[in-house]
Amino acid sequence: MQALVCHTLTGIEGLRLEQDWPEPALAPGSVLIDVKATALNFPDVLMLRGLYQERPPLPFIPGLELAGVIAAVGEGVTRHKVGDRVVAYAGGGGAAERAVVRQERLIPMPSTLDFEQASGICLTYFTSYHALRQRAQLAAGETMLVLGAASGVGTTAVELAKQMGARVIAAASTDAKLEVARGIGADHLINYSTQDLRERIKEITGGKGVDVVYDAVGGPYAEPAVRSLAWKGRYLVGGFAAGDIPKIPMNLLLLKGAALVGVYFGSFASREPQVQLQNVRELWQLFEAGKLRPVVGEVHPLADYAPAFAALEQRRAVGKVVLRVASGTCLKFCV
Repeated sequence: MQALVCHTLTGIEGLRLEQDWPEPALAPGSVLIDVKATALNFPDVLMLRGLYQERPPLPFIPGLELAGVIAAVGEGVTRHKVGDRVVAYAGGGGAAERAVVRQERLIPMPSTLDFEQASGICLTYFTSYHALRQRAQLAAGETMLVLGAASGVGTTAVELAKQMGARVIAAASTDAKLEVARGIGADHLINYSTQDLRERIKEITGGKGVDVVYDAVGGPYAEPAVRSLAWKGRYLVGGFAAGDIPKIPMNLLLLKGAALVGVYFGSFASREPQVQLQNVRELWQLFEAGKLRPVVGEVHPLADYAPAFAALEQRRAVGKVVLRVASGTCLKFCV
């Protein structure tokens, strides 16, 4: 089968498109999927350099999440059947024509989405929903600041916060990215490349500050965002796409009665599967009602993988970056 394989931990240069890679073996409790599309995430970029907290052994196939059609089911599979359209948080292996995924990592594909849209909903929407529902306990009427609001995870945070009745301040590095955030419901916009983040938050909130900060970026904007928290605010730590892990003066949290809250979807899903299952049910109701529309910024054929990874690595991506694995255009009715 055709597969994109990482052979060395040297970034994009370590990838090679193999034309005759062995097909994965079907195991009990798993399904074999004809992959239609795989969405890329910043952890994929980190994995190519051995910088992510999870390090698969070489050689490995990137692609943490995917959408496709079940081609075969293993012994003991009861939840799915051949021909089902599914999305999966595969944890790797998505950038290939076929992938084997355990049945508990599969979810029926929402009928409102095509394969390319659906391929990117697991990691970002699942992470953001868990972050806002369980970790921040975001309430209607509260104000939330989203750093990196036009990224894959940022756009989902904006959408979901609006669904929960919050006021959303979107912050991003360009006006074009901010227009994307405006289009999905952001109430206020801050270009932190040209505006003072802390001063703009003061203006928008009348000096009160924000109840929640959603930060998957890190870097130099973390401290001014912490300083902008309201009393009993919650600062969600979701990642460090800027590359630098910020060092926050802890006295700032003390003075504001604030909480610094980690968000790691992978551990949450494995440790609290029943809570995650309920999250999925609630999300699927929103998808099926047409209330959530994934932002897909770029779609590349599998053979054109380099610019797709580069968009993430260079932090140019808006919304999700998707690799189309199956030939042709993958609409929701193709199999």
